[in-house]
Amino acid sequence: MLMTTENGIRLSYHDHGNGPPVLLLTGTGAASSVWDLHQVPALRAAGFRVITMDNRGIPPSDEGADGFTVDDLVADSASLIEHLGVAPCRVVGTSMGSYIAQELALARPELLDAVVLMAACGRSSLVQRVLAEAEAELIERGTELPRGYLAAVRALHNLGSVTLADDDLTADWLDLLAASNPGGPGVRAQLLLSALPDRIAAYRVIKVPCHVVSFEHDLVAPPAAGRELAAAIPGATHRTIPGCGHFGYLENPEAVNRELIRFLRADSRARLEETA
Repeated sequence: MLMTTENGIRLSYHDHGNGPPVLLLTGTGAASSVWDLHQVPALRAAGFRVITMDNRGIPPSDEGADGFTVDDLVADSASLIEHLGVAPCRVVGTSMGSYIAQELALARPELLDAVVLMAACGRSSLVQRVLAEAEAELIERGTELPRGYLAAVRALHNLGSVTLADDDLTADWLDLLAASNPGGPGVRAQLLLSALPDRIAAYRVIKVPCHVVSFEHDLVAPPAAGRELAAAIPGATHRTIPGCGHFGYLENPEAVNRELIRFLRADSRARLEETA
């Protein structure tokens, strides 16, 4: 399904089931379909209405070839929530999707009931910023690296040691990563946003109940960064899922889904008591 925002931006979204609404926000370069295998069926079975969207930059949403900001992505998410009339809405983000959710909690708290921030941080490391900027530069130059090399680099960057120690499992991941879209101008714009500036101080005024979920072997947003983020957000809680990397919601979906459902099922009072 497609909607058009007041600013003329077309957004692609999918609306599944009935019940309390949950909006899922993906990471850099990822289509909304990444949620379909594990999170959408689990959340629907738990009684939630599940909404997924392709962030600006990922077709069939507008590609945003002229560039965009995180505020634009926040406005897109807010527009979808208002378009569907689902406020206050639960929101789950991962990686860049968490960054969008964090900023949405600051800008439009009235739209949110609760937020889960996976693979999240309040500021990116230097190496993460340099890597994101370099990948964006490769796209801008039109440089085509061997797909096998790109798949291996992405595997090392995003998967946990348990997965990488299993050659059969790693081979499946390499095939999947090699077949993925290498990226266009929209992915380039997302890459430039994916390395966060230091937002720790800003997040100290978030009032929406938040739960931060880290992945044990995440090199992009390690558990220490997740704990720092949770400590900055008033009342936020934190949990680390063992044995997985930055793609933890795909590597260990059973544990991740249990964590999501546990937090999302709690009513507002229970969340406030839990975070007190």
